Amino acid sequence: MRLPRILAPRVSASAHCDLPCGVYDPAQARIEAESVKMICEKYQANTDPEFRTRAILIKEQRAELVKHHLWVLWTDYFKPPHFEKYPHLHQLFNEATKLAGAAGAKGATEPAKADELLQKIDEISKIFWETKQA
Repeated sequence: MRLPRILAPRVSASAHCDLPCGVYDPAQARIEAESVKMICEKYQANTDPEFRTRAILIKEQRAELVKHHLWVLWTDYFKPPHFEKYPHLHQLFNEATKLAGAAGAKGATEPAKADELLQKIDEISKIFWETKQA
């Protein structure tokens, strides 16, 4: 019966996120969202069907990455105390991920839709940096 005690950890650590802070940043989502906007602009300026097809494929990949980076922040970085202090944060993430999805920038080719997404990311970023100050 000594084996379980021998294998038990001797030191425990805790952090409010998966790794010590410094690995999360909304800039990752913003970079991908800026790519989405630029692709939309190039799509609008070009009538070549092959170019447009490639643009849509790449834009959808970038939009999927925006969603991924937002979900990581939402689920891994932000914790209950953040959501208590910023009660609209869940709604903000919901709106942002929808704007990155099929009903938003992923499914649209208008730069204005990407601008809406960028505005939501900026709101999330503002809150993120406020939490880093605390």
